Amino acid sequence: MPLTFVGLGLCDERDITLKGLEAVRNADRVYVEFYTSRLSTSLETLERTFGREIELLERRHLEEESAKLIDEARERVVVVLVPGDPMIATTHSSVVFEAKKKGVEVRIIHNASIVSAIAGVTGLHIYRFGKIATVSYPYRNTVSRTPLDVIKQNLSINAHTLLLLDLNPEPMTIEYAVELLERIDDGTLDHFAVGVARVGSDDSLAVCDKFYRLRDHDFGKPLHSIVVLARTIHITEYEFLREFANAPASLESLVE
Repeated sequence: MPLTFVGLGLCDERDITLKGLEAVRNADRVYVEFYTSRLSTSLETLERTFGREIELLERRHLEEESAKLIDEARERVVVVLVPGDPMIATTHSSVVFEAKKKGVEVRIIHNASIVSAIAGVTGLHIYRFGKIATVSYPYRNTVSRTPLDVIKQNLSINAHTLLLLDLNPEPMTIEYAVELLERIDDGTLDHFAVGVARVGSDDSLAVCDKFYRLRDHDFGKPLHSIVVLARTIHITEYEFLREFANAPASLESLVE
């Protein structure tokens, strides 16, 4: 019996692919997890739209207790729904690895994620992106320096940096992310960036400005992400950001 991971896409219940919907309707058991990403919809709406009862998975079910899920897939057709693309999260790739080691068939039905959509919403060239980092909530009042370190690494190779914002205990806003990174900044962030909100929805938004000015813009409700631009940008990236992200004219100073 297969264990199938189905990507739900970027926004709501309508973003599932036809192949994914077919897998859901043919499954014996359907699960969903919302800890690696979120949708602007509810579990009840997913159930009503897909015509299936769906059980919510917590993080431990796909980490410490993943063996139970794999064992269930030996006897039943199991589908795990994942916002975005299923294999963006290393947690899911680890489950796939363990399932295959145990001889359990695995299927992956891909979909759009922020990683693939960010180029389209910002006009930035996808091959210009470097490592991705997550801005996490402080742990014991300490702000992680990892995002700043990653930004520095990417700037050193003239690459853009996609910053994902923590989802737990609640989706982080751009305003709060800027506040956190200001606590550890050494001058690196005196640079241009793009804030994006609700990518994939009808009211998605992208705004380009200096990093610290992003907190002055109203991005509305999450989900939010930030892209810190490379040291230089291509003329077509500049033109797109001017047209669709209200970038200031001073951004032209980055054009190579």
